[in-house]
Amino acid sequence: MIDTPKNLTRNILLGMFFGFVVGAAFYYLDFFPDSLKSFITVYVFNLGGSVFINLLKMLIIPLVFFSLVSGISSLTSMQSLGNITLKTITLYLSTTAIAVTLSLVVASIFKPGSGYSSDIAPPDKLPEGQGIYETILGIFPSNIIEAMAQNQMLAVVFFSILFGIALNKTNHLTGNFSNVFEKLNTVFMQLVIMIISFAPIGVFCLIGKFVITDGLDIFQEAFKYVILLICVLIFHALVTYAVILKIFTKLNIVTFYRKMKEVAIFAFSTSSSAATIPVTLKTVQNDLGVNKNVSSFVVPVGATINMDGTAIMQGMATVFIAQMSGIDLTLIQYVQVVILAVVTSIGTAAVPSAGTITLVIILQQFGLPLEAIGIILAVDRILDMIRTSVNVTGDAAVACVVASSENLLDKEVFNK
Repeated sequence: MIDTPKNLTRNILLGMFFGFVVGAAFYYLDFFPDSLKSFITVYVFNLGGSVFINLLKMLIIPLVFFSLVSGISSLTSMQSLGNITLKTITLYLSTTAIAVTLSLVVASIFKPGSGYSSDIAPPDKLPEGQGIYETILGIFPSNIIEAMAQNQMLAVVFFSILFGIALNKTNHLTGNFSNVFEKLNTVFMQLVIMIISFAPIGVFCLIGKFVITDGLDIFQEAFKYVILLICVLIFHALVTYAVILKIFTKLNIVTFYRKMKEVAIFAFSTSSSAATIPVTLKTVQNDLGVNKNVSSFVVPVGATINMDGTAIMQGMATVFIAQMSGIDLTLIQYVQVVILAVVTSIGTAAVPSAGTITLVIILQQFGLPLEAIGIILAVDRILDMIRTSVNVTGDAAVACVVASSENLLDKEVFNK
């Protein structure tokens, strides 16, 4: 087994802390010259953070491809793949439905948008959403090289599954060629370890970039909305997933969350489920004991369709904007919000603030003012960081549930 750098979680937390401190010092204190602040922003925070994110993104497609192919090609039965696929998609969509329902209930009770008035200008350009037709069509690539270059995760997953199945069926004719993919997968996991060794520096730059650019004053614009959303996100991450794990796996919940700290911090700093895939895969396989036959499928798919944090934001934001506009949503409309949030989550890109794209679809459905997205975007940056942490925690929880149901979870590794 590949070893993780020692004290990595502690060092990442220190990097996050110092990023906040240094960023806040430059944002709130006036005695720093503008030239120094500009240099630190561009050549330390922006450059350092971008390099770290690019290094993570560099590994995503090859890691997903080799991991999926090596996992599927080693399966003894294709029926197992069908079971894993069905359970994975069912669990992801179910948790997303629970997430958005939870946010709608909380927003209806505490009414974050009542009595709210805003002078925030509408955004210069509203994001364009991807329709269901485009999402489904995008699963079947006409050019797999182009799909890989554009990080089209569903297309890459689909091709990898087909390639893995073909390799599984022809392994006896190719001299166990699947062993090559097994070894390549190991090499890329080692690359992940090498890159996350620099995580404390990367997290320092990413957090510092956020604070030095926006500060923390922006949360005054929609304080009640922000607080309620954070509370629902934390509840879903710590309670909903804990209940699911306890019911379906009987695993120790404290152990699960202790081992997920590093992944959650990574997700928080990158705001991207896709960029966190290498770290999530490493943790799920090496620390939680999930067999790669399960993790290689569940984690990449989860980064694409498991958007529980995004669904919570969409539900809360929809009710917030409706209340702010003096519009009372009916029970039927609440049900429609749940359905739309679940369906659109499948096409949401695993990149920062992608949830605002699908929020447009929901607002248009109910005739709510699209200009109000300006309010959501104003406070969305750090909320998006928290949402991503929730999403990757859900990916790992579902991976444990699916692996346990297939007897592909090593409890000795999990309890270590």
